[in-house]
Amino acid sequence: MRIATWNINSVRLRISHVLKFIEKCNIDILCLQETKTTDENFPSEDFRKVGMKYQYYRGEKSYNGVAIVSRFEFTDSGYVNWCKKNDTRHIYIKINNNIELHNFYVPAGGDEPDISINPKFEHKISFINEMKNYFSLNTKKNKILVGDLNIAPLEQDVWSHKQLLNVVSHTPIETETLLDLIQTGEWVDIMREFVPHNEKLYSWWSYRNRNWEISNRGRRLDHFWISKNLFSLVKSGVIYKDTRSWEKPSDHVPIIVDIDI
Repeated sequence: MRIATWNINSVRLRISHVLKFIEKCNIDILCLQETKTTDENFPSEDFRKVGMKYQYYRGEKSYNGVAIVSRFEFTDSGYVNWCKKNDTRHIYIKINNNIELHNFYVPAGGDEPDISINPKFEHKISFINEMKNYFSLNTKKNKILVGDLNIAPLEQDVWSHKQLLNVVSHTPIETETLLDLIQTGEWVDIMREFVPHNEKLYSWWSYRNRNWEISNRGRRLDHFWISKNLFSLVKSGVIYKDTRSWEKPSDHVPIIVDIDI
């Protein structure tokens, strides 16, 4: 099964990109973040036309929003309102009857990395801590976690570790909290199993960098994790950079993982 995750930065604006990606890369299940549309305006019929007839999504106008579209029927679905906010940042489905697939869009956190003065940053750290508590109680479950987690946890996940230490997405409190979530939840960070920790690896390049490929000032904000007991089923993992060069692209690119399920 080929599963992909992608922060599309408006699914309606970039529906042609999404459909092209699904067909070109033979995606079986696609998890989207920042869909930025209400449920009634989600382009459900467009996905059905390319074989993704099983769908689950939660969205709101202009902000946030997550969706999962699939060629295969899933047996269960739901969501958690993290930090007691109904802000459409999480959904999950159950595939093959016993594997939970969680799709997250973690808060970006604003500009100031200080929980005492920045409510957006406090929300982000609280969100990750709630995720840590939730998954630490469910380590025996078969599970996959994907999405835009808005944190680049390792030194080689950013273009300059030293210059970004005080920049939201790579501050010590964020990276330590996310790495603690991986450890306590008994997750495997799939992309770092295929790309060594000492190699640069990014999934996001700012729109401000017009020559993004030349400057390559990226960050790895998007993630694909799997529970340790399922990792032996993973066959490959790639970050698909091609989409960043398409016309009017998302600033994020997809991650594609092949799993023998």
